[in-house]
Amino acid sequence: MLSRLLPGVAMAMLAFIPDAHPHHPSGVSSAGGGGPIATIPATTLEQGSSAAAVYFEMVKVDPFSDAQLQAFAGQHLHVHSLDAILAPTLVYAYGLTNDLTVIARLPVVIRQDIREGHHSHGPAGNTVDVRGDSAGIGDLSVLGQYRFLNNRATRTEMALLLGIKAPTGQTDVDDNYGVRFETEFQPGSGSWDGLFGLAVTRREGAWSFDANVLYHLATKGAQATNLGDRFHYNAAVSYRLAGTGGLAAPGGPMRLGATSASPAEPLPEPMYHGGPKSGGKRHLHKEVAAAPSHTLDLVLELNGEWQDYTVEAGVRDPFSGGNVVYLSPGLRLGYDTWSGFVSVGVPVVNHLNGIQAEPTWRLLAGVAVAF
Repeated sequence: MLSRLLPGVAMAMLAFIPDAHPHHPSGVSSAGGGGPIATIPATTLEQGSSAAAVYFEMVKVDPFSDAQLQAFAGQHLHVHSLDAILAPTLVYAYGLTNDLTVIARLPVVIRQDIREGHHSHGPAGNTVDVRGDSAGIGDLSVLGQYRFLNNRATRTEMALLLGIKAPTGQTDVDDNYGVRFETEFQPGSGSWDGLFGLAVTRREGAWSFDANVLYHLATKGAQATNLGDRFHYNAAVSYRLAGTGGLAAPGGPMRLGATSASPAEPLPEPMYHGGPKSGGKRHLHKEVAAAPSHTLDLVLELNGEWQDYTVEAGVRDPFSGGNVVYLSPGLRLGYDTWSGFVSVGVPVVNHLNGIQAEPTWRLLAGVAVAF
């Protein structure tokens, strides 16, 4: 049962590398109890436990019209446009110890309807190159999450985040004209990148408060391109609207066989080797099997990312990078070891460098299982 295997684990730590920038997919998924969807919590998996998730992300972009692209080309500005980014993603996490979890994430990245203006002095004037879609396997990311603080009295946890992004993604996808896409449009980057961060979680009754920062140190990859460092910052508040089955009362032991249909049921205690400690006493009597748990959580998040300029062959692209922040309400429904979730993000900050097509909304949806 999820309530026994992962008491109090939000499992949004599967959502590492949250990427709010409009031209790149994020990494988000969730499985389990109360907590955020896109923000990385500090809670880790129990030793020997696993969780897997598949989720789908769509970032809708406000594309430039052909007339706009032609006008930019007439000013000798290399501006591109795209319609949307799709990113179905697989995530797997494993608890090496009670305080150390390793998470792997592998996306498929699809960029739709890439277009750019083409300057011409001929009779036809400036035109628009419809380059088409770019799709393929993306880069594999592996993140270690080490929980160095687990205070039961205050229900506070803190964790260090350390990982790498490996160049497993495709970097040789061609456009409709048989020309290789620039690295910024490829599914993979071709670079080895470092990940460094910190996550904090605090629980109060039916509430969970989570925040994290993550720095993505980019290096030079395919086509002598550095896509730019990124700084991710996230905060979330989650509320257990309703829950049934096998949850732990604050400060008490796991209640096997217990059920509750009352709203605002307190979130479980942080993990202590399979459940909250009970004074060191071992229960030898036969316990009643718990009914499958049902949970419904409301989530509200701020998901932000700053990205540096892209540098190609030593030349900085003035129309790259910037800062985007999404306000993201979400909902998660859990049953036994399964969890389904959905989140819709709307940009409240859209400060992009130079001339770039801006994101208009982001959808995250998926399903996860603990075992």
